[in-house]
Amino acid sequence: MDVDLVVPLKHPREGKSRLRGTVAADRHAELVVALAQDTLAAVTSVTRVRRVLVVTAEPDALSLLAGLGVELSVEPTGAGLNEALRHGARLLRADAPRGVVGALQADLPALRAGDLARALAEAEGRRVVVADRHGTGSTLLLAAPGTPLDPHFGPGSAARHIESGAVPLTGALASLRSDVDTAEDLRHAAELGLGKHTAALLPAQAAPSR
Repeated sequence: MDVDLVVPLKHPREGKSRLRGTVAADRHAELVVALAQDTLAAVTSVTRVRRVLVVTAEPDALSLLAGLGVELSVEPTGAGLNEALRHGARLLRADAPRGVVGALQADLPALRAGDLARALAEAEGRRVVVADRHGTGSTLLLAAPGTPLDPHFGPGSAARHIESGAVPLTGALASLRSDVDTAEDLRHAAELGLGKHTAALLPAQAAPSR
């Protein structure tokens, strides 16, 4: 079954505050966008991904992402992360009421299409979650066909998603588990091989691009 994904994204000026200093201050927003570009480039190359909806407070600031084959939607005013995800899921459900809807983080610059494809196959129509490499956060949440997304993102989200009935996927899925919040996370992603947009912003010795 094809999957529709919601990807939440802050305005580039505001996102990834713990990465400040990784690149020159005037290029921080560019880094935030690059992380998303590399994530979405991998996602849209997966055959089973039907639609990708980026939910953001300011779509105009991210218009260049439309060139990757994704859609942009304005999040509800004052909405937090989980309400933005519920909003995106409702929009996708309107088009495919019995389909599979998921939420994916936008900071996976080393993501390999094969890891995402394996996760979608392993889900087998169940509500599932992919924990980050630390085992505490969540990088991917999939609802069972036709059921609410019911997101619980934030600190400790992996445990909350499991408590809500999500089955944790146990495959290696290294690139899908490697979201980037800190400089150390970015170094880890670089060891896996960064996408071209992120790699272009980092020193050449940081990692070869994938």
